[in-house]
Amino acid sequence: MSGLQQLMAFAQTARRGSFAAAARDLGGAPSTLAKSVARLEASLGVRLFHRTTRQVSLTADGERLFRRCERVLAEMEDLHAEAAGTRAVVTGTLRIDAPITYGRRILMPLLAQLLRAHPALSLDLRLQDSYADLVRDGLDAAIRVGELRDSTLVARRIDRQDLVLVASPAYLKAQGRPARIEDLAAHRGIVFRLPSSGRERPWQLRSGRRTVALQPPAQVQVNDGEGIVAAAVLGLGIGQVPDHMVSDELASGALLELLPKQRPPAMPISVVMPSSRLQPPRVRALLEALEPLRERRAGRI
Repeated sequence: MSGLQQLMAFAQTARRGSFAAAARDLGGAPSTLAKSVARLEASLGVRLFHRTTRQVSLTADGERLFRRCERVLAEMEDLHAEAAGTRAVVTGTLRIDAPITYGRRILMPLLAQLLRAHPALSLDLRLQDSYADLVRDGLDAAIRVGELRDSTLVARRIDRQDLVLVASPAYLKAQGRPARIEDLAAHRGIVFRLPSSGRERPWQLRSGRRTVALQPPAQVQVNDGEGIVAAAVLGLGIGQVPDHMVSDELASGALLELLPKQRPPAMPISVVMPSSRLQPPRVRALLEALEPLRERRAGRI
């Protein structure tokens, strides 16, 4: 294999964690890929993978090469498409990382429309509530909630997330409806338990020009936002969750919003991409597919 082919073999093996899986993707034999990577290691004088009988994992040298290799291959792919006159054709695999509930409820319908519009496009959607490394994981884009701290990424604001305080009509009939922040102390809270620390996440509420953190009396702890919604619908107390998690329940009347004027400032939702990459047609198509979110929130972002 040529030097470029060796880099392609290395990068796909790094993404898949296996010579066999990478060989299936590239249409070759696992032994051929393994030999190609071995020749690359020999030419560079470094070990790129830790090898076991079932999988491979990147060494520290391999991590560094993979980050640079991903950028080079992505740009070559885009340049090749442009030179071939196929820049407008949307093909390949679009790899996206997104928060679980936002991905299911908001992103998936838009991606379904995107795939129907571009039948040659395939989708690799990874739903998780932890942040992925776009370069290391070979991602085209990720959906991020909140202010962005990584200055190496290109970001486009697409949406916003409001935190809403909710309870069921049955709970409010039995316990009364709070009219002020101070009234919440007399109510049962359904709180989010942070998986990383086990601590309860306080409610965020606006008091005048300030945002205050309130630790409610917690009768129920849940480490999942949709679990908080289910508990609130069952009348177990008051919970605070992102608005997109309870849009259906609020519309149907299964839940009611409390203290809407005390909502904390909204958090931005952005699509982020590696800054050093040219945008291939599939990424440009994704940005176009997300445009309805920007238009829907145009007056509020």
